[in-house]
Amino acid sequence: MEQKLQEKRFQKNDAGFVCANCGKTVLPLGTSSRNHCPHCLCSLHVDINPGDRANPCRGLLRPIAAEPDAKKGYIIISKCEKCGEIRRNRAAHDAKVQPDDIRLIIALTTMRH
Repeated sequence: MEQKLQEKRFQKNDAGFVCANCGKTVLPLGTSSRNHCPHCLCSLHVDINPGDRANPCRGLLRPIAAEPDAKKGYIIISKCEKCGEIRRNRAAHDAKVQPDDIRLIIALTTMRH
């Protein structure tokens, strides 16, 4: 029982992909699971827990806001166009490979969700 409580909910899944929104090629992040496009910040609603790719929804997650976080940098808040679920993801604006567009992130900080 104790071991089950300590199981990680995060699964590394760092495959590249083509963005379903803007069509640009997205390279693997290299350090963690890349789950959104660094160009338009959109992603697909594919995870129940980070990296598991177990969510059957598959709707487009469009960014609606961003919040600064003292420990994690920026958090991108997205809403699924198919089911309406709100998801929060850490931005990768400091990534060495294809960093997130910081101008888009900053613009999202003025949005209210």
